[in-house]
Amino acid sequence: MTRPRIGITTSLENGRQTLDLNYIRAVEAAGGLPVIAPVLESAAAARAFAALLDGLIITGGPGISRGLIGALPKDLPAVDQARDRSDELIYQAMAERPFLGICYGMQFANAMAGGAIYGDAQHQRGASAHSSERGARDHEIQIEPGSRLALILGVERMRTNTRHIQAVARLGAGMRVAARSADGVIEAIESDDGRVIAVQFHPERMRDRGLPLFEDLVRRAI
Repeated sequence: MTRPRIGITTSLENGRQTLDLNYIRAVEAAGGLPVIAPVLESAAAARAFAALLDGLIITGGPGISRGLIGALPKDLPAVDQARDRSDELIYQAMAERPFLGICYGMQFANAMAGGAIYGDAQHQRGASAHSSERGARDHEIQIEPGSRLALILGVERMRTNTRHIQAVARLGAGMRVAARSADGVIEAIESDDGRVIAVQFHPERMRDRGLPLFEDLVRRAI
């Protein structure tokens, strides 16, 4: 059986692309073929790359500047603008195909839909610390009954890791909340048309508990 080809974006720092191996392993375990995305500069190149793919993951990253409310805190560097531009080009070129956003990738997808992002949710909306670097630990999320996420994961409550400082402040057009933490922070969103599933946590680091999200993406990409 042919494996659906899943593009995976990378981090970019000081001219070096890097990717946590956990993303590769999760896509492979889900039955997909991981394809590492280059950092591209032109829409034509992005369209050519997208033609090779069946689905897309935008991974975690530093501070997103799109749709930003407030300034980024000192402990969160801004995303490299070359990555931001490349992510935009590839995301637009993949507009008709299945998408999974993870952490930065969730905020990115929401901002691309016209939504807004808190620069620092802990200080701007009085949320608990959601970054392990600020002392936060795993926490429970409440998944919206009837959401696609609830169908994928098969539960309405779940313990997840927590590795973010930013958070969704206002939903973009066509997006809806799929999960929240106890303090009200949005932990997952999904699009009305079912193309976008995006989570604030890192399922690639959660082994079997996170694998259903990658399996769902692969199924949708067939």
